Amino acid sequence: MIEKILTRTAALVFAAIALQPSNAAAQRTYTFYVLNQRTIALTAQYWNPILTYTSKKSGVPLELKLARTAQEGNAVAEAGKYDFQYTNHFFTPERDRLGWKVIARPAGPGIRSQIVVPVGSPVQSLKDLAGKPVAFVTPDGFTGYWLPYDALLRANVTVKVVFTGNQEASSAQLRINKVAAAGVNSSVMARYGRRESFDYRALWTSEVYQDLCIMANPATPADTVAAVRGALIGMLKDPEGVKVLEAGAELLKSAGDLGFVAANDRDYDNYRRFYRTTRVK
Repeated sequence: MIEKILTRTAALVFAAIALQPSNAAAQRTYTFYVLNQRTIALTAQYWNPILTYTSKKSGVPLELKLARTAQEGNAVAEAGKYDFQYTNHFFTPERDRLGWKVIARPAGPGIRSQIVVPVGSPVQSLKDLAGKPVAFVTPDGFTGYWLPYDALLRANVTVKVVFTGNQEASSAQLRINKVAAAGVNSSVMARYGRRESFDYRALWTSEVYQDLCIMANPATPADTVAAVRGALIGMLKDPEGVKVLEAGAELLKSAGDLGFVAANDRDYDNYRRFYRTTRVK
């Protein structure tokens, strides 16, 4: 009899719990994917304090997500399995149709792609790279592949393409003379050069494009997106936020503007124009 009473009591307690609102559901964690321009360790070291701050200020728990390669991370994003992402890979015609929305970007004038060589290299022009190994990040990379490779194609220069996985790896391959040149994001290359005391020069430089942006999955609730956007943009107005940003700048040896600013999809129209006319296939 006692066992029956205990069993019935347990069932009633379980039912009562099941009917209560779930705190776990209310506080679910939102995923924030960051494109791997740098090593996984350095990326985490830079972004985790920013996401911890943003989670605290917005009330939206954010979890950093990284992938071994850009292709892997992009595939997950294409499947809609991230809530937010930091990237500039989603302006191709195919990915543009998925509906990811630009909400913010790093402060500053934008970025350029460059094809660079060590300062003492005998290579003086793109023509001199014919037949030589040139480092690129991945087939998805905008400043690290699409733009510089398009420039080589337009100059009728055929090179040996070497994919390295990320911008830092391309820079490192160049520094140890494993490749003759590298297609890079000018900002990432400049920071790498300062950290590693590596002198280089540019053979070619692109027009200015906006920096990588923070994008929201179209399925992420609007109030959640607004809270995250507000917290990121507000970092420069908060001493605690400024401290986080300054530490990140010191880590990367960044000499540019601090913080994030509001952005929208129209700011990235020159990416879309490039993809419509590129010679890269």
